[in-house]
Amino acid sequence: MGGMLYIVGAPIGNLEDITLRALRTLRECDAVLCEDTRVSAKLLARHGIVRPLRSYHAHSGLAKYDAIVSLLQEGKHLALLTDAGTPAISDPGAELVRVLVERCGDDVRVEVIPGPSAVIAALSVSGVSADAFTFLGFPPHKKGRATFFDILAREERTVVFYESPHRILKALDELRTRLDESCEVVVARELTKVHEEVVRGTATDVCTHFKEHPDTVRGEFVVVVSHERHKIVRSGADGVQCG
Repeated sequence: MGGMLYIVGAPIGNLEDITLRALRTLRECDAVLCEDTRVSAKLLARHGIVRPLRSYHAHSGLAKYDAIVSLLQEGKHLALLTDAGTPAISDPGAELVRVLVERCGDDVRVEVIPGPSAVIAALSVSGVSADAFTFLGFPPHKKGRATFFDILAREERTVVFYESPHRILKALDELRTRLDESCEVVVARELTKVHEEVVRGTATDVCTHFKEHPDTVRGEFVVVVSHERHKIVRSGADGVQCG
């Protein structure tokens, strides 16, 4: 009988944000595949779990895939952890799942242990419509970057993307030059961590905020763009009013 690969959702910041099922899976698996073993070791130590750790990341070569496939074909149960959030979402875990599907078929099972996602966390706190949305991952660093923001500006649905602290100001400038003032931009920074911050407004408003507060241009960023600014509901003397 073939083995199991568990796709385990990890906390995006606060190490307490992990499910009971995920903890049980990590305790019972034969080994944990980690994007960064140092990061995963901290999570496991926080919950008193000791398991063998093996690295698996974006630069893992063919030999790494071969080794993982061999373990699974031997009947081993492996857990896949990314540094933060759910593996395979804008993450090299997607390639591992694809390889297993192509090389092992039904001989190896892949099972998801749902958990945190920065995309969903940012949408839930943004206050904009998430009935339909487009997730674009990280913008390209150089080639294709302008095209990325051109496409984003034309998208009618809510758009979500990630950005690094090194390029967040450039990304906000790209939005400022392309988006109409009727669009709403929400930037969620360091979600679930001590310095969590959510900034809302037009692209110009948000861009100005971070330029005037350079000490906050650090950490992990999720940007939400809505092409309709939502009226704020206020309580008035005569009942509920929209303003």
